[in-house]
Amino acid sequence: MPQARVNGLDIEYTVQGRGEPLLLIMGLGAQLVYWPDGFCEALGHRGFQVIRFDNRDVGLSSKLSGAPPPDIRRIIAARLLGRPLRVPYLLDDMADDAAALITHLGIPRAHVLGVSMGGMIAQVLASRHPRRVATLTSVMSHAGQRRHMLARPAALRVLLGAAPRTREQAQDRAEVFYRTVGSRGFPLNIEAVRERAGIAYDRCFYPAGFARHIAAIVGSGSRLAALRRLTLPTLVLHGSCDPLIRPAGGRATARYIPGARLKIIHGMGHDLPAGAWARIADWQAQHALGRFEMHEIDSRRGRMPHPSSAPVRASL
Repeated sequence: MPQARVNGLDIEYTVQGRGEPLLLIMGLGAQLVYWPDGFCEALGHRGFQVIRFDNRDVGLSSKLSGAPPPDIRRIIAARLLGRPLRVPYLLDDMADDAAALITHLGIPRAHVLGVSMGGMIAQVLASRHPRRVATLTSVMSHAGQRRHMLARPAALRVLLGAAPRTREQAQDRAEVFYRTVGSRGFPLNIEAVRERAGIAYDRCFYPAGFARHIAAIVGSGSRLAALRRLTLPTLVLHGSCDPLIRPAGGRATARYIPGARLKIIHGMGHDLPAGAWARIADWQAQHALGRFEMHEIDSRRGRMPHPSSAPVRASL
């Protein structure tokens, strides 16, 4: 895979297909291989050139080894108590990496879709570099308010559990994680979860980056003021049963971005289940083309009603 030299770092990336450039930003401590190939293919079939990359400190991108891993629990406690924090880098720096990658690729501007921490980075990217972003899609994310950092206890425990020491432990940890935070209304493919975790472990096992990513989230604070000034088209997606970043976080994000559209996907947790790929890809295509017709989601089945239904601004 190629690398881009940006902001003094080497950023590993891959470009797939042709069409409207769509930059995908992955979440906390996750490598670009965590974007399911089937999901990327679905986006490609809808006219997107899909760009994936490893954020700084994970995968095959540069590691900030000179910055020691922070004490995660201490940093979270300090944030919740409103105490001052010193962290190795912020979401601003990670967003600047993404903007520099867009420039490196010779793209005037790209559609941007980020999940979880990637959604936070995408929000900052849109705020700091609006000329580089055509449309913003924030998935299973929040706007940095302290109350939206309060995950369900079981989800937080599995997120902050001890780092694995072997490939098998990494697979076991991934299985426990997705059984805890994954979708309830869609089948969970455990074989795919374990396979992806094994690939990521073989590719690069670097738990220090995970800790510094958490520090970046916690140290960056609220984005509400910046989000209120956004003027570009924004789509917010969230699962109805996400225990890690609760749906209230997605609703707040959409509420504070002028004109943002909100879609709550019934039965989705903190993952990208295969059963939702086509739906999300369709919405992303409609969003990018500016032809988004908002219809309510059937909260019982998670399905779109017949197109003759009356349009609404957001699905709540």
